[in-house]
Amino acid sequence: MKSKIALTLLICTSLLIGGIAVAGDLYGKQKVVYHINYDDPKTQAGALRNIQNHINAVGEEDLDLKVVMHGKGLSLLLTPDQLENTKLKLGNATDAMQTKITGLKNQGVGFEVCANTLKGKKINYEDDLFDVDEADIVPSGVAEVAKLQAMGYSYIKP
Repeated sequence: MKSKIALTLLICTSLLIGGIAVAGDLYGKQKVVYHINYDDPKTQAGALRNIQNHINAVGEEDLDLKVVMHGKGLSLLLTPDQLENTKLKLGNATDAMQTKITGLKNQGVGFEVCANTLKGKKINYEDDLFDVDEADIVPSGVAEVAKLQAMGYSYIKP
């Protein structure tokens, strides 16, 4: 009788430990590109929540995540006080949005900006956009999305 209890206890412990290991590897390593080309502030805020939820589920150490913005999507990084200098209709980089963006960047998320949009919408990345460096600029947003997909990144359009 004692041996049956001990055996049952050993099997249950093994299943529990194995289940924990499987849960930790549930999603594995991921490469993901989030595509933002719209200017609705609620939808953009929802996209940033999706990204944070994605990081929470997979873990920043197992996630290579990039956000590619072009067209109206650059409004995510456009500070409201610089709106009149550009051809965009909205500047959504409020203090609250900037805090979310900084938090995501601190977790390894890359934000990539389309050079074609900068030129076409008369945006100066140094003066008009929140926390954008020259290294964040890609020649073409749509071409960058296609390149990343060819490199094995999963595509998400929130």
